[in-house]
Amino acid sequence: MSAKDLTIDLVIRYGFQVFGAIVILGVGVLLAQWIGNMTQRWLDRQRLEPPIRTLIVRVVRIVVLLFVIVLALDKFGVQVAPLVAGIGVAGLGIGIALQVVLGNLIAGLSIIFTKPFRVGEYIELLHVHGEVTSIELFSTTLIHLDRSRVVIPNRKIVGEILHNFGTVRQLHLSVGVAYGSDLNEALAIVRGIVNENRRLLKDPPPVVGITVLADSAITIAVEPWVSVIDYLAAQAELYQAIVEQFRTRNIEIPLPQREVRLLTRS
Repeated sequence: MSAKDLTIDLVIRYGFQVFGAIVILGVGVLLAQWIGNMTQRWLDRQRLEPPIRTLIVRVVRIVVLLFVIVLALDKFGVQVAPLVAGIGVAGLGIGIALQVVLGNLIAGLSIIFTKPFRVGEYIELLHVHGEVTSIELFSTTLIHLDRSRVVIPNRKIVGEILHNFGTVRQLHLSVGVAYGSDLNEALAIVRGIVNENRRLLKDPPPVVGITVLADSAITIAVEPWVSVIDYLAAQAELYQAIVEQFRTRNIEIPLPQREVRLLTRS
């Protein structure tokens, strides 16, 4: 039999099967996409966290695609039962080889369902901190105050001490005034600046008061609350306003001083 005749024989014998399998795969991909979109729209109306919605949509699409692949293989006459058993054995080996990846996956599911933090909150752990922008199955992404991204593997998060600031943070500012200054006036100036700043929150109320009697200055603590996004801008505005108002009202901010005495022996 010539090559031409062999090709024609294969096309006649398996052509419709190949064509049918391709059609099934194409329709299956479109069906998985459509069902995923329908599931996404339905979940958007539910009160679920974004990572949970993403997980459910992905699982639905994967299940539909797996079902379609089984149908396509059956079209070729492949015995599905031995194939599934083989996939199970291979999956066990792959699972052992990918322990780190699976660890991240399990940790991601734990974070998604236990909700120690949510998207939009400001957290600190593992000596890094930032606003949570996304919680994926394998990693969590933070945006630092300098707008850089910090990507943390989920297995590094679970089991660690986590500081969750929520959506607001408290500023911890301080300014020193000379011992000869009018403390009541200095405190009134600082409180007025805090009350006038639009970035600062009224609830919880800001804390302003004397905290330290240092060697050369009386330290006034300024600790208002602010939204995470305004943290740096509010800090800069408060310091600038305090310096300007103190200069205008003749409130001295002293420099560090040391008194040195020289003793001579007669």
